[in-house]
Amino acid sequence: MGMSQRTRLLAPVGLLAVGAIALAGCAEGDSGGTSGSSGGATTVRISGGITGTEADALNETFAQFTQDTGIEVVYTGDKSFEGNIVTKVSGGDAPDIAIVPQPGLLKTLIGTGEVQAASDAVSSNVDEYWGEDWKSYGTEDGTFYSAPMLANLKGYVWYSPAKFAEWGVEVPKTLDELMTLTATIQQKTGAAPWCAGFASDAASGWPGTDWVEDMVLRLSGPDVYDQWVANEVKFTDPQIKAAFDAVGDILLNPSYVNAGFGDVSSINSTAFADVAAKVADGSCPMTHQASFLSANFLTVTNAAGETPTIAPDGDVYAFLTPGVTEGELAVEGGGEFVAAFSEDESVQKVVEYMSSPEFADARVKLGGVISANKGADPSLASSEFLTEAMQTLQDPNTTVRFDASDLMPATVGSGSFWKGMVSWIDGTPTDQVLSDIQAGYDN
Repeated sequence: MGMSQRTRLLAPVGLLAVGAIALAGCAEGDSGGTSGSSGGATTVRISGGITGTEADALNETFAQFTQDTGIEVVYTGDKSFEGNIVTKVSGGDAPDIAIVPQPGLLKTLIGTGEVQAASDAVSSNVDEYWGEDWKSYGTEDGTFYSAPMLANLKGYVWYSPAKFAEWGVEVPKTLDELMTLTATIQQKTGAAPWCAGFASDAASGWPGTDWVEDMVLRLSGPDVYDQWVANEVKFTDPQIKAAFDAVGDILLNPSYVNAGFGDVSSINSTAFADVAAKVADGSCPMTHQASFLSANFLTVTNAAGETPTIAPDGDVYAFLTPGVTEGELAVEGGGEFVAAFSEDESVQKVVEYMSSPEFADARVKLGGVISANKGADPSLASSEFLTEAMQTLQDPNTTVRFDASDLMPATVGSGSFWKGMVSWIDGTPTDQVLSDIQAGYDN
């Protein structure tokens, strides 16, 4: 025990020393490269959990960089990345760079002592193009290690613009207006205005945690949200109960859910992505889900049997769940972080490029994703919806907080919190659910 504690205490000092050596080397124009070959061609290897066409797009993003620098970049996606990476790094088999999807996993990797502190160039890029919300997630014990890469935005309400026009209703600008809208649609149609699906392989309940997290941000603000993430504000606190009650005003009300699927209990048996089909064909007026639901609309049909158009005057569009006061917005986001395991000059150049607006533009232009980099051009995004989402993330007036369950210990974030949402929908009283979730901290 004493040995591991001692190692832990020594690790940050060692990292600082390595960082200092790396910087001194750069300053002296050192062109040495451990991963290089004598022919001057250098290959930098990146690992992450991004697979399929998104992995192809990521590799394509480096084409111009390779032309400009002669540094080959090879990204390899691994479906089991999150389960494998800590073991690989601890066993001396780290990639040059890892793309890490959760701040919690990043902290674990930093704890191995193998992640290099960020260079001054990367640090100043993050200061200039992201700001302190994002920088804090890549910082541990006062040392900055890891720049953000891409991002997604949570807390959207997907709806049918055609139905809204037919009913003579408008997109709400406050939470009170959202509840009035809900009541109005119910009165006009005699049917439930909302649908939701909590079922997910090995992760049932997470769409509910996202919704509660949104409500904590909107009702109590970012400071309380941060204290909640840190377990200083408990799940049993009245402010967290207020968020559950606000979500429950919709999800536990049989008049308001579950459009297209059944009653309240059907939320747990409905797969999270299946709501897209019901919104697209008009049988579900509204659903709460992240920006990534846009991909699920590509595989469903509208009432006429065609692929739905995602546009403000189309079959489907989305607005952000509004706050208590119009125009004041704290939003929940997600994203990945770039961690380097080598101080090699070529590796450091790749990491620096990945923190630049040029990288963000190159990847965003290839479609389907957004970046929170404030120097990137949102008009390059592949849809009007993604352009708007990116502008929201870049807006200096937008406060961004990372998904709370991703920041909590796994026994809570992907344990008692997910399970608690499922039992809440099944009828367990809110106070009981809150104390059950909080008990996850003792496991």
